[in-house]
Amino acid sequence: MAAMSISASLRPDGSSSSPQSVIFFLGLYMMAIGAGGIKPCVSSFGADQFDDTDPTERLKKNSFFNWFFFSVYIGSFVAGTVVVWVQDHYGWVIGLWIPTLFIALAMASFFLGSSSYRVQKPLGSPLVSVCQVIVAAVRKRNVDLPRDASLLYELPEDVPMAEGTKKLQHTPVIRFLDKAAVISSAEELYSAPWRVCTVTQIEELKIVIGMLPIWATGIVFFAVLAQFSSTFLVQGRMMDTMVGTFAIPPASLACFDAVSVILFVPVYDRVLIPTARRFTGNERGFSELQRFGIGLFLSILVMAAAVVVETRRLALGRMCILWQVPQYLLVGASVVFACVGQSEFFYNEAPESMRSLCTALGLLTVSLGSYLSSLVVTLVASITTRGGEPGWIPNNLNVGHLDRFFWLVAALSSLNLAVFVCCAKRYKTSKQAC
Repeated sequence: MAAMSISASLRPDGSSSSPQSVIFFLGLYMMAIGAGGIKPCVSSFGADQFDDTDPTERLKKNSFFNWFFFSVYIGSFVAGTVVVWVQDHYGWVIGLWIPTLFIALAMASFFLGSSSYRVQKPLGSPLVSVCQVIVAAVRKRNVDLPRDASLLYELPEDVPMAEGTKKLQHTPVIRFLDKAAVISSAEELYSAPWRVCTVTQIEELKIVIGMLPIWATGIVFFAVLAQFSSTFLVQGRMMDTMVGTFAIPPASLACFDAVSVILFVPVYDRVLIPTARRFTGNERGFSELQRFGIGLFLSILVMAAAVVVETRRLALGRMCILWQVPQYLLVGASVVFACVGQSEFFYNEAPESMRSLCTALGLLTVSLGSYLSSLVVTLVASITTRGGEPGWIPNNLNVGHLDRFFWLVAALSSLNLAVFVCCAKRYKTSKQAC
């Protein structure tokens, strides 16, 4: 942020190799790396501060992810309103130094609390452990598995596990990976870990593989959410942006997404969870998968609302842009259910040594969803413009059929929900597996 703020202070000379351009792109790349470090770790690190063995702390941890997303969207709302207003009225220099100051304050706040954090010692890269299991299993692909699973290699009971990990019981699934724990010779136990792995290592990989079908449904969900920063803006530009004497930029409606999350999280945490708890018997109110599924259903309603607005706009020719507000509010509601549920799912189901990795996998669905959205838009534009037709999403939407595109995305979201329900019914939680 400091680099980007400094670049805004320099005078541009139009050259791509100017000091301003170099510092600006340096800031962008550092921001990408920094976000890659923060985002997968901050939620899991925060949840690690609660003791699962303490009933009171366990309940507080169940609320942590709600308030974590509440805080994130508070920041998003302030950035999209106050900071943007400052940038428009006082320039980019001041507008960029404000978030720079706040990230510095965030760092100071983080370090001030460092003496009271519960910190798990790093156990090495979980990716290395995953690769070791795969390599060892491939090397022993011709080895026969023993009928007795107790013959597979595991650390002796008297050998303590590293802090933050626990031994996992063998499960009779994806048995090919079990070959990585077959001991072919005594010498293997003293050789590189790329030849023989423990049952716990293998079971950790099995857990991650078992979560992948659920993970994949998140890609389509975020492809739907990508519409609020793409096709929803295109739709908004064709609507009447004047409300009284005020002109409302289409992009500013995104703040209703943040407002929806900010308003809905307290309602969910203080009203919906206690109510649902009485019916489900689950201390969380809804399980992680139930919550994720509700979010997927709400994403269908998002596109249904967009269809209704676009169909009406085409019929009338002109509509007030505020008719888009319900679809943005539904986006926020779907985030509270699906995004928070997804975060809880990957944190609670992941092996303790792989929580940050699995959280990162969850975040990866955001970018993959954006790529999927771009792919769908490209294919629709290519197919619907054949034969000289204007297509569904032309520059002038009055001669297009954006409503049909929204129907298509709603259909994809509905199919995605059906796939999710099938996967969720077959999925066994890590507790059930044990």
